[in-house]
Amino acid sequence: MKNKVLVLGVDGLDPRLTKKYMEKGVMPNFTEFKKRGSAREDLVMLGAMPTITPPLWTTLATGAYVGTHGVTDFWNPHPDKLDTLVYSFDSRNCKAEQLWNVFAENGHKTLVFHWPGSSWPPTSDSPNLHVVDGTQPSNINVAVGTVEWGQWIEASAAIKQEHVFEHEDDGSGVGCILTDIEVEEAAETSSGAKALDQSLKQKTLVNMIMNENEGENAGASHPELYDNKSTVPLKDAKGWANAPEGAKEFSISISGGMERRPVLVLPNEEGKYTKAAIYKSKKAEEPIVVLDQVGVVVNDIFDTVTKDGEKVDVVRQAILVELPEDGSKVEVWYGNAMEVNNDTLFHPKSLLKQIQDKVGQFRSIGMIIGNSPNAANKVYAPLWEAYTEWQAGAMNTLIEENNYDVVFSHLHNVDAAGHIFWELAKYRPHVKEYDETDIQAVLERFYVDTDRYLGRFMHLLDEGWDIIITSDHGLICSEEEEPAVPIGDPFGVNIKVMEELGYTVMKKDENGNDLREIDWSKTTAVAQRGIYIYINLKGRNPEGIVDPADQYELERKIIDDLYNYRWNGKRIVALAVRKKEAAHFGLNGHNVGDIVYFNEEGFNRIHGDSISTYQGYADTSVSPIFMAAGPNIKKDFVTDRVIREVDVAPTVAVLGGVRMPAQCEGAPVYQIIEE
Repeated sequence: MKNKVLVLGVDGLDPRLTKKYMEKGVMPNFTEFKKRGSAREDLVMLGAMPTITPPLWTTLATGAYVGTHGVTDFWNPHPDKLDTLVYSFDSRNCKAEQLWNVFAENGHKTLVFHWPGSSWPPTSDSPNLHVVDGTQPSNINVAVGTVEWGQWIEASAAIKQEHVFEHEDDGSGVGCILTDIEVEEAAETSSGAKALDQSLKQKTLVNMIMNENEGENAGASHPELYDNKSTVPLKDAKGWANAPEGAKEFSISISGGMERRPVLVLPNEEGKYTKAAIYKSKKAEEPIVVLDQVGVVVNDIFDTVTKDGEKVDVVRQAILVELPEDGSKVEVWYGNAMEVNNDTLFHPKSLLKQIQDKVGQFRSIGMIIGNSPNAANKVYAPLWEAYTEWQAGAMNTLIEENNYDVVFSHLHNVDAAGHIFWELAKYRPHVKEYDETDIQAVLERFYVDTDRYLGRFMHLLDEGWDIIITSDHGLICSEEEEPAVPIGDPFGVNIKVMEELGYTVMKKDENGNDLREIDWSKTTAVAQRGIYIYINLKGRNPEGIVDPADQYELERKIIDDLYNYRWNGKRIVALAVRKKEAAHFGLNGHNVGDIVYFNEEGFNRIHGDSISTYQGYADTSVSPIFMAAGPNIKKDFVTDRVIREVDVAPTVAVLGGVRMPAQCEGAPVYQIIEE
């Protein structure tokens, strides 16, 4: 069998919610795909574990379990330091063959569009392989092209003193965004492939999470952390070359406060304020952009930003968020500054200009913009909708013009919104001002947008393509009031429970308070990343104190203590096993902890510490989704087969007429394929 194949991956797309919205009638395109294809009745795929982005997209690409391909989390463990992590979005960390290499090396022109975990840098020197940015899940080029973060500016006469919000990266990866990835010239790969233009430089992280209000759960516990609005005075316009009577002004601070972009707030002939025009200076004859429609995203705004003393050409987006007719206040979103010509993460580099010429400049999502429905509906959701439209346009353009045989793609909108909002989609006493139904409506909006995105590829079914729609995992809304139990965390070493149990010991200051530094002379074990516990073992770890002869008994004691630990009177650990037992879940290999554990249903973070079959409040689940349609797929067919995450790659291989990847551990879903 040989056919063109498109894999439409949507990060965090939940089959349970998708089915709910299909029945509600707000996902008509997905409904049509299902009528023209095959799936399980519940749309569920049995996910691999851990239920987190980089390992699961790598599983989808290789057909191998996590222990086999070696990408175990956002960060892998440092080989020598138990408190240090190494960034995992690097294809060279993947020890299993990626399916797109099989296609490319067998003469199939192949595009990998924004597939996180194992696609960048490209690991095949075949000219048939094209790759667009797989360095992180958020949006294209955000890791290297972001020169400056966007701002939400509120200007009013009532504001007397300027306050400019300054974005600070905390290194935690909250919202799945890592920025300022360094690049260096790549060496030749061990396989002898030609050196790539650029590659990711190894990036490390040391992050101690001391209590339940830190780490990944900090946003739900402290929504005020996401208040990133700048406030500035609104004044009568003065010193302009051509400011009309009645115009008002404020300014936007850029380049770290070194430069200003003055803004004219303009009345119409009736004296009603309807426009905000952004200029490079008060002497400029023409504005950079005129914003005259509230709530509409304006794209392709060209500007410059000063970085390290040099002028950099950038492109932004902007939104006129609010402008009452009396001109008493104005709110503007002035988006991320993206370096126009940064083609670092495009292979070949010509793909960037091809997209820019036909679809437009980069679209970029700001960092978390507040977790209120109002903020989401005015800024966050519109930005994502503009991005999904751009990505669909970019992919369709490349497919049409470059005549690909196979396309692997990833979209991150559902997961990005879920990380902000799902914890607030159930009533929480500490955030009484938010109504859970409003939050849930915001999340539904992202599913509706995803459906529009999927619909942009419906025409390919009529052109002979087989299409697979899939995800890496779903996202769960926990039942518990404080659901994120402080044992593990994807972005560091979680101290609290392991310290309570006596296994992790922190150094103290002169007052007896914990320092953010582990006392390795007294520490026997640490909880590192989402689901892993490591023994501080002599002979393996440089500062190890546990004799290898005592490892088995210590692991038994830790597992006993985890099962006996109570949070608000309830057991919190559902499953805890040694590494050799975790191999039954595909969790073996050198990047897996000595102990692997999963929290009880109801005590989970959004995802990452869950068993993949867990469900939660508001019809949420952790399960990934699977659906296929096309000329080689049975029509309107329901299978009872358990479809596993490792089965996707071999199914795509069969549809495309190539061999399975070398380390593949799955099997084709032959029940859905036409004979």
